[in-house]
Amino acid sequence: MGIIRSSMEAIITVDDRQTIIIFNPMAERVFGCSAAEALGSSLSRFIPERFRATHAHHVEQFGVTGVSERQMGESQRVLYGLRSNGEEFPVEASISQVREGDSKLYTVMLRDITARVKAENEQRKSREELRELSANLQKVREDEKTRIAHELHDDLGQQLTALKMDLSSVEQALEATAEPGLLRQLQGMRRLIDVTVASVRRIAADLRPVMLDDLGLIPAIEWLANDFTNRYGIDVERDIEVGDTHFSPTGATTLFRIVQEALTNVARHADATVVKLTVRIEADACVVRVADNGHGAAASTPPAEKSFGLLGIRERAYMLGGTVEIHTSSGHGFVLIVTFPAAAVQQQESQT
Repeated sequence: MGIIRSSMEAIITVDDRQTIIIFNPMAERVFGCSAAEALGSSLSRFIPERFRATHAHHVEQFGVTGVSERQMGESQRVLYGLRSNGEEFPVEASISQVREGDSKLYTVMLRDITARVKAENEQRKSREELRELSANLQKVREDEKTRIAHELHDDLGQQLTALKMDLSSVEQALEATAEPGLLRQLQGMRRLIDVTVASVRRIAADLRPVMLDDLGLIPAIEWLANDFTNRYGIDVERDIEVGDTHFSPTGATTLFRIVQEALTNVARHADATVVKLTVRIEADACVVRVADNGHGAAASTPPAEKSFGLLGIRERAYMLGGTVEIHTSSGHGFVLIVTFPAAAVQQQESQT
């Protein structure tokens, strides 16, 4: 009995009619009710009304099982108690039973988890706020990339093209009179402008390819795969089946960036010669799969899971309700599978 009195958990024992026969000091503190007042009353007075019938049924079923003890709350994540002042609070509880003659006694051990639930809720809210902030930052970055890409392509690209045309005119005007050395210098300047124009176009495309906005996701992915092969010499086998799906701007950007980051990871880490890229609409899901024939990684190797590229992919996927799977083993390549609800990436039809 001394153990029950000194326990740091609230302990309540009831008979098979759920009448309280033991109510320890911690129960007094938790429920704000003296033992003298609690003893002889029904346990239901400490259970919120909406849970009383369910609780009585569960205790009755528990008595039939013959199991000596179990954790309470299998059907709901958090149980609730009711203080004497009418305040509800979350609890964590376990129940045990013993037979005494022809009747049974049930003992409930519980603890007040108000502080823990509050901390969990605050942590959950904080994570949601951070994800909202991350989503907003992603959008701001994407808008800024789009602006800079358009300025590079439209303004700087056109200016360099105009400069090249002016230089060609100067070459033609001086061709008959200028020294050969000067003409060679002008030709070198024209070639440098060509290289600069190509660099500007490449940088603009890396920031955000114009065709993603003008032609849509699939042509942009095709360009990305071809550009990847040209840069790194790694073949990209494509299996793209999306039917007549129209992707939303957010969905198209998310899918494009995931494929882009996945291919970048292959180029940096895989030492691969072939990549298999799959983009499919299957039932109600959109699936992106990127598999390489590189060296892979052992299951115990942590860097792949912690790479910023993969973290970025996970974050983008989460924002649209997607999931990320990674399959890899040493010597057997690396497989990334991202699955979205199809509705999350599709263009919603306007209501009329």
